[in-house]
Amino acid sequence: MNDIPKKARILIVEDEAIVAADIEDRLRALGYEVVGTADNGPEAIEKTATLKPEVILMDIMLKGEMMGTEAARQIRSQLHLPVIYLTASSNDDIFLRARDTEPFGFILKPFEENALKANIEIALFKHRAEREREELIRQLQAALAEVKTLSGMLPICCNCKKIRDDQGYWNQIETYIHKNSNASFTHSYCPKCAIKFYEEAGLEVTEEMRADTGTTR
Repeated sequence: MNDIPKKARILIVEDEAIVAADIEDRLRALGYEVVGTADNGPEAIEKTATLKPEVILMDIMLKGEMMGTEAARQIRSQLHLPVIYLTASSNDDIFLRARDTEPFGFILKPFEENALKANIEIALFKHRAEREREELIRQLQAALAEVKTLSGMLPICCNCKKIRDDQGYWNQIETYIHKNSNASFTHSYCPKCAIKFYEEAGLEVTEEMRADTGTTR
C-alpha cells in the first residue's frame, strides 16, 4: 500500500512491561517506529502531546484511576490522533465504552501480526482522509464567508445603469453590489472619461492621456 507511510510512528500504551516489550518487537519487525511507551492514562496523554505519534496502540485496562478509554477520549478530542485498542477484555460494557470514543481499530489479545498491521494501516489511511476532509471543509467555509453570490435576472436601466432591487427602488450599481456581497468600491476615471472630463473642464489633455486610450487629436 503505497499510500501508507513505511515507518509510521507509534506510541504503545500498555501497563504490563513484558507485553509492551513484545508489542514493540512486533511493530519493529513489521517496519514501524516505536516512539515510546506509557503504562497509565495521564502519561499516555502527555507523551502523545510531546512525541506526536501517528497512531496510539491503547490497552483499555491501565494502571491508576484513568482507563484507556478515557485517555483515548482526551487524545481524540484534544490532539485529534487515531487510537487503536489492544485489549484482552471483550465484555459488552468494555466494548461499548471503547466504541463511544470512536477508535480507529479494536484488536483482541492475543493477536496475529497481520491483524495488527492491517489495523494500523487502515487507521493511518482513515486519519489522513479525515484531515483532508477537514481541510476541505475549512476552505469551503472560508470561501463562503468571503463571498456572497449574486444570481438571477437583474433589472438595470440602459441609460443611467441603476439597478432595481426587490422593493422596487433604483440603486446605483455599486450600492446594490455592496449591499448584496462583500465587495467594496474605489472610484476613479477610465482614460476616455478622464479626457472628456478634462476637455469639459477646459483643462489640458496630455499626449500620454490620449495614448492610454489609443486616440490622437
